[in-house]
Amino acid sequence: MRIIAGEYKGRRLETPKDNSVRPTTDKVKEALFSILTNDIWGRRVLDLFAGTGSLGLEALSRGASECVFADQSRDSLKIIRGNIEHCGAGDRAKVVQGDYRRVLMSQHKPFDIILLDPPYDKTMLGDCFRLIAENSLLTDDGYIVAEHRREEQMPDEMAGFVKVKERRYGIVVLSIYGCAENIEVL
Repeated sequence: MRIIAGEYKGRRLETPKDNSVRPTTDKVKEALFSILTNDIWGRRVLDLFAGTGSLGLEALSRGASECVFADQSRDSLKIIRGNIEHCGAGDRAKVVQGDYRRVLMSQHKPFDIILLDPPYDKTMLGDCFRLIAENSLLTDDGYIVAEHRREEQMPDEMAGFVKVKERRYGIVVLSIYGCAENIEVL
């Protein structure tokens, strides 16, 4: 796994030795950041269920101003910290340990982009959307990106957020949502 473009382009990232983390493939990551290409620069990002930190580091590499990396696994957090150090991104990165519910309830400043790549479990995504809405964690012009299995149909609206784009890549689907009142199609 590597950083595809930007300041850290070509840097190889550490991954777990086992299958405890399901990293986003380079193909899906490249597609995601092609979609968000005009919406990354200077933005505040949350990489929830960060795993290796690959998505958040790609966002930082492409000009995001800050990224909060969150995961509950100590092993994942060790890998994330190592990858942040390897890329020299420590000044724009914050690492938070905890269950996704606790992490979302502990954030007090909204994000421009929220990356959700949980273990494939639709109930987690619904819970995340609800907590993001309840805690006002998405800026008015921000986006939530949910990665999920093709078999999991995501509704057109969740917790007040509207689906603006959906793309399929084999068994993986990216569903992108924005605030209903300020929706802008990507």
